[in-house]
Parts: sequence; structure tokens; C-alpha cells
Amino acid sequence: MTDEDKQLLNTFDTKFRHFLYLYDQLKQENAKLLSLISEKDKEIEDLNNSCRKLEKDYSELKMARTLSIYDKDINDTKKRLSSLVREVDRCIALLNE
Repeated sequence: MTDEDKQLLNTFDTKFRHFLYLYDQLKQENAKLLSLISEKDKEIEDLNNSCRKLEKDYSELKMARTLSIYDKDINDTKKRLSSLVREVDRCIALLNE
């Protein structure tokens, strides 16, 4: 083996070790990023659950307001209730089609 071959082998070995070092660093960074993605997915899921709960609460409050009797007239409340019943009937009819 000539000196030139030894020098080439040394250069190759040095570059190879450097690439291994860079590979290990990238693996660590990848693990951190995967962990961060997992945390963000959990946060998104929690926020979606919270949003669904708030939408449900809002819908229930809207329904309670619609059905409230402290309006001026009980007849008005009956009309609203009848309207809701008709809407439910239309929905059922659409589902049956």
C-alpha cells in the first residue's frame, strides 16, 4: 500500500466518521421532532375535544333560550316548539328517503 493509498484511506475514514456523527445528530433531532409532533397532536386533540364540548354547550344554551318561557307570551314559545317539531319531522323524512 502506497503513501497515497494510506492518505486516501485516512481521508475516507475521517469523512466516514464525520458522516456517522452527522447521522447521529440527525437521528437525535428527528427523535425530538417526532416527540414535538406527538405533543402537538395531543394538544390539537385536546383543543378539538374542548371545541366540541363548547359547541354542544352553545347548542344546549340556544335550545334552552328557544324553549324559555320567560318570553312575553306562552303562545310564542308554543310556536317555536311547533317549528322545532316540524324541522325534526322534515329531518326524519329526509333520512327516510
